Amino acid sequence: MTTPASPSGQTAFATCDLCDQHKNDSSGAVRVLPPVFRDFGAVRVFCGPVATVKCFEDNSFVKAAVDSPGQGRVLVVDGGGSLRRALLGGNLGAAAARNGWAGVVIDGCVRDVGELAAHPVGIRALASMPLPTEKRNEGQRDVAVQIQGVWVRPGDWLYADADGIVVGSQRLV
Repeated sequence: MTTPASPSGQTAFATCDLCDQHKNDSSGAVRVLPPVFRDFGAVRVFCGPVATVKCFEDNSFVKAAVDSPGQGRVLVVDGGGSLRRALLGGNLGAAAARNGWAGVVIDGCVRDVGELAAHPVGIRALASMPLPTEKRNEGQRDVAVQIQGVWVRPGDWLYADADGIVVGSQRLV
């Protein structure tokens, strides 16, 4: 099946259509994240292969990831659901956009909301929190993470639009 590209060059998709196509899949190859994420970036619809970071109230590994070439990937950050510190702010959002990340999904908070809204990258997180993290250089990269109870692995494909976030163990469109 050939799926047309959007004007931005991204593959056109709808998460509702993906769910309709895979609703009878009991293998766990297609998963849906709970509807708890808010939209903070200028790009509202994004998709790409997944890279992961696992950290808690320390964004050292998030910074290292967005400072590296994104190559159209989506960074999924397991921040443990913490609402006490922001794992991504304006500077890191700018780095993600500049370095070619399609999006960043954070099970945690962001800050500098006005700045993030201007960066051409998809950004989803639980909430905004003005407090920054401490820098202890603690975390893990490229490991399986659990986001709101849903497993996400490096190399999975993530699709995000206005209706939600779908994760597939392989490319779905």
